[in-house]
Amino acid sequence: MFCISPWLHLIVFIVHYSSQRAVTTALWCNFLVFSLKFGVWFATSSHVMLAEVVHSVADFANQALLAYGLSSSRRAPDALHPYGYSKERFVWSLISAVGIFCLGSGATVVNGFQNLWTAQAPENIHYAALVICGSFVIEGASLLVAIQAVKKGAAAEGMKLRDYIWRGHDPTSVAVMTEDGAAVTGLLIAGASLVAVNVTGNAIYDPIGSIVVGNLLGLVAIFLIQRNRHALIGRAMDDNDMEKVLQFLKNDPVVDALYDCKSEVIGPGFFRFKAEIDFNGVMVVQNYLKRTGCEEWASQFREATKQGDDAALMRIMSNYGEEVVTALGSEVDRLETEIQNLVPGIRHVDIEAHNPVDVTLSAETSR
Repeated sequence: MFCISPWLHLIVFIVHYSSQRAVTTALWCNFLVFSLKFGVWFATSSHVMLAEVVHSVADFANQALLAYGLSSSRRAPDALHPYGYSKERFVWSLISAVGIFCLGSGATVVNGFQNLWTAQAPENIHYAALVICGSFVIEGASLLVAIQAVKKGAAAEGMKLRDYIWRGHDPTSVAVMTEDGAAVTGLLIAGASLVAVNVTGNAIYDPIGSIVVGNLLGLVAIFLIQRNRHALIGRAMDDNDMEKVLQFLKNDPVVDALYDCKSEVIGPGFFRFKAEIDFNGVMVVQNYLKRTGCEEWASQFREATKQGDDAALMRIMSNYGEEVVTALGSEVDRLETEIQNLVPGIRHVDIEAHNPVDVTLSAETSR
């Protein structure tokens, strides 16, 4: 069963708009910063500035991947992917994180170690200082936009900011925020390295800064890889939402017992819920008779019994059984609708009737 409440539409719009704005801002900022850093590296031959150039290239490429993921995730469900393409965000966020680890972290650390023993003092350090200051302002502005996007996403899902960063359903804005945060921190490290070289006259601080920046990128990449890995392998929805659904089902009169209840994130803010229910047949029948009235069925049974017409009695019983099965389907539809109203992010609900007697019989047969 599938429906989207107006509340869910609002949440999806807020999260998607905020993520799109954060990615677009980061793309333009990273391109501008890359141009500035490349010019300074070309003029100074600084290893730490080369690390920052590689960092900006990695950031720009990764923002492009995130933008593509945002676009791909909006495709409508089809026969090949009936649950939609929402997980595309997780896929491209993961690829982006791997790119940070390989291109950003790996290349930067290798370059730093290669020049650790042959370091030479960079030239025209004042140019590098100016670009670092300018880049800090640009990256800082992009970081503020990303932080606002993460805050809006957390507020829309009713989560604390820290919890949203670790377990929020939109990986894109979090990826942009962490990458921009690493960029700002990397600029501070680059600036400190160049200041140390200028003050001490020891060029070794330049490749050391490159190595530190590379390790910083590696930590960011590992965090993003882990975050998206959990989403792709089938992470359950939040415990609070799951508990809401289970308590609702346990308190419903038509439910006797619950079995094999599962949930899975199928996209940012979207879930699938599945449960097997041992229905209370008496309550199902009583609800049906309250809706339709029991007098008509009672009169038909009395008349067939009075006349001793076995064929008519069998026909009436068959019709009644068919109506009871339909009534059970109506109860399932009601439960699915109320579950989706209770937790709007649940897009798909799969409820199956569970009969413990069948399990016992099959177990005895297999002995």
